[in-house]
Amino acid sequence: MTASRSDSVGGGGGATGGRGLSREAAIVGIGATDFSKDSGRSELRLAAEAVTAALADAGLTPADVDGLTTFTMDTNTQAAVARATGIPSLKFFSNIPFGGGAAAATVQHAAMAVATGIADVVVAYRAFNERSGNRFGQFATHLATGNPSSSGVDNGFSYTHGLGTPAAQVAMVARRYMHVYGARSEDFGRIAVADRKHAAVNPAAHFYGKPITLEEHQASRYIAEPLHLLDCCQETDGGVAIVITSAERAKDLPNKPALIAGAAQGSGADQYVMTSYYRDGMTGLPEMGLVGDQLWAQSGLRPEDMQAGILYDHFTPFVLMQLEELGFCGRGEAKDFIADGAIEIGGRLPLNTHGGQLGEAYIHGMNGIAEGVRQIRGTSVNQVQGLENIVVTAGTGVPTSGLVLTAN
Repeated sequence: MTASRSDSVGGGGGATGGRGLSREAAIVGIGATDFSKDSGRSELRLAAEAVTAALADAGLTPADVDGLTTFTMDTNTQAAVARATGIPSLKFFSNIPFGGGAAAATVQHAAMAVATGIADVVVAYRAFNERSGNRFGQFATHLATGNPSSSGVDNGFSYTHGLGTPAAQVAMVARRYMHVYGARSEDFGRIAVADRKHAAVNPAAHFYGKPITLEEHQASRYIAEPLHLLDCCQETDGGVAIVITSAERAKDLPNKPALIAGAAQGSGADQYVMTSYYRDGMTGLPEMGLVGDQLWAQSGLRPEDMQAGILYDHFTPFVLMQLEELGFCGRGEAKDFIADGAIEIGGRLPLNTHGGQLGEAYIHGMNGIAEGVRQIRGTSVNQVQGLENIVVTAGTGVPTSGLVLTAN
């Protein structure tokens, strides 16, 4: 049963815009590099490899492309990627802020460009050496020092209390969620166990052949209590690219298109980066609630119409909160919703069938979008039988975004 989100903290807003975008564009190509802890090559080369692979998958050439989009913290400019891949010219290019929260928004921006005739073929990409190079999970004092900026102000509220890493920042919210709703570490662990189970049969996953048990999750060391090591995503070197064109053109291309039924961004009331400690509740993700409201309004679909979900899983507690914000269950009920294998293949809502960022790779959510496309195509290593619709989300704790992909 779809739950009411009337108690959302600052979420909702009843936004129903974007109906004209629904099903006007489609994802027709996906490509990726290998996922590793040391790629041995530049970030630009990773981007070029992913874009080239995605175009080949789509049955298109660089000459067909006239748009490129990515998000902040990617070092590869659109002009450099165009040069490296042989794209002759660009009519559309964009950079979307807020790190992993922008993943699905790259597809949204591409779809808007295609649907309005601004561009014909747009490639969204993300490539970095996050493990061997710049590690986003480390304490970064420069974010709260140096020249005054809005980011410095945001981080100044938490860094001075020692909350200088994403894990530490999320741990505070997770502890409050546990206190209010009675969730336990074991509930978070069930997310990790499901992800690793799915990754174990995915040859592209870093943890291929390496499932875990709930007992192993509980025995893993604390990173920032209550978050265990196995509650936290990987750091990965790699790249992913997504090709978007019109639904009409998609009919002539080799792959079954993943129609973009809904695409939305959201920033909630009193929003901070990374987490917002000054909201009254601090037990939810109202920006994801805002995204969900738009997705269901645009697509004409509801949570009960989804046969699977790819929910951003950089930290396990935020997966539970997303289930609640998107309306799959009521406040505090996600721990019960995921019990008894409900989020594994064969359950009522399989999640992160590629292994997620906990099990496959952490490419800031772009690999999750690619998995959503594989599910629509019917080519996932953990294919959900009879799947027609899937919801995909981007990074949480920050302004975020989401998609509903459909076969029809």
